[in-house]
Amino acid sequence: MTSSPIRVVIADDQQMVRQGFSVLLNTKPDIDVVGQAVDGLDAIEKVAELMPDVVLMDIRMPELGGIEATRRITTTTPQIKVLVLTTFDLDEYVYEALCAGASGFLLKDASADQLAEAVRVVAAGDALLAPAVTRRLIVEFSRLNNRPRAPLKDRVGDLTERETEVLALIAQGLSNAEIAERLVVAEQTVKTHVGRILVKLGLRDRTQAAVFAYESGLVRPTGY
Repeated sequence: MTSSPIRVVIADDQQMVRQGFSVLLNTKPDIDVVGQAVDGLDAIEKVAELMPDVVLMDIRMPELGGIEATRRITTTTPQIKVLVLTTFDLDEYVYEALCAGASGFLLKDASADQLAEAVRVVAAGDALLAPAVTRRLIVEFSRLNNRPRAPLKDRVGDLTERETEVLALIAQGLSNAEIAERLVVAEQTVKTHVGRILVKLGLRDRTQAAVFAYESGLVRPTGY
């Protein structure tokens, strides 16, 4: 018995982008583009109507931008994952989008295979947290002269020493396999730690965990 295709809504104010991504994704047997939206408000309406698994969300759109649309969608329907589309990997809004609840970001010039894999990753409940995202977070926190927030710092104390170590490595952009190699443990053990970290901290995915690690002061933006 095969599983149902991943349902995707594409939100972008440029028709060529929407159509191009639709064509690319619809060539994949496990992905089905069920709708397109022309701006943030349209995206919210389409999501409520179609209940997709993943939303590809442009940031800069008329009527309502992608960041606020992402915040509203992930607040009301947290099971729906949002993958933010950006033109450059140093888009100034990437950090804001991640804090708004996005599960990761993708460059608009991504190949068909990269696009499809990104959709699969976030649909599976993981986060697309590439090293480029981590670098962006570090730069952003350096710019803001980040100071740890006491309540968040206190919550780190709920973690075991190993869980704290895993959280710090997540924030550095390492995958489960890379963390397992670094700590010399099985990948399944890392998955278990990640699951416990998310539950203890009340976080949705790895991206939120990385943001938390910086905001709590567990990881410092040194060297940037």
